Order: sequence, then C-alpha cells, then structure tokens
Amino acid sequence: MASILIDIQKLEKRYSLGGGFLQNKPRIVRAVDGVDLQIFEGETLGLVGESGCGKSTLARLLMRLEEPDAGNIFSKDENISEMSPDDLKKYRRRVQMIFQDPYSSLNPRKSAISIVQEPLNIHGIASREQNRKTAARLMIRVGLSEEQTKRYPHEFSGGQRQRIGIARALALQPALVIADEPVSALDASIQAQILNLLKDLKKEFGLTYLFISHDLNVVRHVSDRIAVMYLGRIVELADKDNLFQRPLHPYTQMLLSAMPSCEPRKKEKVKMIQGEAGDVDIKGCNFKNRCAHKTAICDEQQPALVSFEERGLCACHRAGEI
Repeated sequence: MASILIDIQKLEKRYSLGGGFLQNKPRIVRAVDGVDLQIFEGETLGLVGESGCGKSTLARLLMRLEEPDAGNIFSKDENISEMSPDDLKKYRRRVQMIFQDPYSSLNPRKSAISIVQEPLNIHGIASREQNRKTAARLMIRVGLSEEQTKRYPHEFSGGQRQRIGIARALALQPALVIADEPVSALDASIQAQILNLLKDLKKEFGLTYLFISHDLNVVRHVSDRIAVMYLGRIVELADKDNLFQRPLHPYTQMLLSAMPSCEPRKKEKVKMIQGEAGDVDIKGCNFKNRCAHKTAICDEQQPALVSFEERGLCACHRAGEI
C-alpha cells in the first residue's frame, strides 16, 4: 500500500460574516468543519462539491496560505503549522498549486518564461541562465512553442495560459500538485487536452494530485479516489468505481442523478436537491434540511464518517439503507 503523503486531522477554518457598529452579532461560518483526509503517494484524489462548500479553503490551508483555527496537517510526520519559515519554504517546494483562473493567476507584467522561471530563482535552484533553460524545456513539454516563451499572458488563449500555470507548478519538481478547478474556465475541447496533459505529466514525473472540481465527469476521468464535500465536511469518500456505481450518501446520489447522460433510454428520475444549504452550526446532520430520507436522529446527532465494508466511508445515519 502507498505511503501517506498528506495527513489532515480534524481541520477547521471559521470566518466571521457581518457584525460591526450598530449591527447584529457576526455570524460564524465553518468553511472547513472537522475534516479528516489522507492523500496517498501516487494517487489522484478528487474533491467535489457545490460552490461554497469549502474546497478552495481546504486547498489554501494545505498550502498554508491561511492558518487553521483547529486541527493539524502533517506532511511526512511534520506538522506544517509548526514549521519554521525555512522549513515552510522547503514544504512549498514539495507542494505546488494550479489555480482556477489562468489569467489572474499570472503576472501580466512578466513574460511567460519569466513566470515559469520565477520559483526556480526564488528557491535558488541553479543560476538564472540555467533556470531559464529549465523553464523553456518545461514550457515546451506542456505544449507551448519556443517562440511563445517570450510572450506576455494577454497574448495567450485561456488554455495556453493554463499550460503556463502547469509549467510553473512543475518547475520545482513537487511531490503534490493541488489543482483547484483547473479546467472550469476552459472550453470543453480544451478541457480534454488539459486533463490528458495532467494525466501524462503524472506518469512522467511521478506526481500526486489533489484535484478539486464541481464537475463529476471531469473528476471521474482523472481520479483514483473521490471525496464528496458538503458545507465544510467530507460526507463520502470512496474509490471512483464504488462512488459512481454504489453511492452511499443521499447528497452523492443526488449529484450523480443530476449528471447528463448520453443514454437515450435512461428513465431514472433525477433526484433534485431541494431547498438551500443550511447553516453549518445547526444541530445534527448538516444535510438534513435538504434530505428526503431524514429521521429523528438526523435532527439530533451529527453522523460520523465511518467505513462501510469495501464501499468506502460515509457520514450518514442511513447509509446502506437508502
């Protein structure tokens, strides 16, 4: 079995909304609410959920761009919250990120090759001339031409800009790449090209991915395991075949039911998700306001994420019944 690359334990991140002079008491939102998650070496772990469920917040916590309010993240038995500035700099060599917006994540004042070269210069990998050659090789590897290396971000298409972002993420030879909605801003045909590129690079460089998306078809194409997130909590975790063929959580079932199908004879009725996401501070299950299967215990007790034989992990009092 592959070793654990990242171990997330009881991670929490809260934000205060509203409040101030002559206003009501601010509302506390739990963007990440007691998340336990492990990422294994060599895998692609998909993380799915609707907008606002905490996926990008979890990514920022992993990069330590934000500090958690509780819980720990371990990288090779080192707690990243306790790392010194020098150790944190080394950690960020091992963990890199591909951002959602391929334009705003690139410096418009720098040429493409300078953008890819910058992390190499910051970490003092080699001389500037050697770093420039390394950056040029990476850009060609991700599908850009030598002539394009001198252009600026506004001169590229969205797909080409994302290729620059991928080359930049690979420059430091990371062990883990966090891909935060890397294809959501791209056309469908370009999405397929970028996804295939990411899969090829994973094999070539021995990468591990945390692939964040709200598109189940995209996650199914690239992932080995999939975690489903709802209002800051992981509600289901399974390998992709089990999750798509035998989903346990009612939220996962509804998401899969709503996926477009190419099968004209498919007669299964779409299980629409009713209502709005509730307040994460409510007592009991955080999905109870939208669940058609809730019982009395759902109003009183928050379900734990537990194992269901070989089908994976699920946080639902009625998992296996519905």
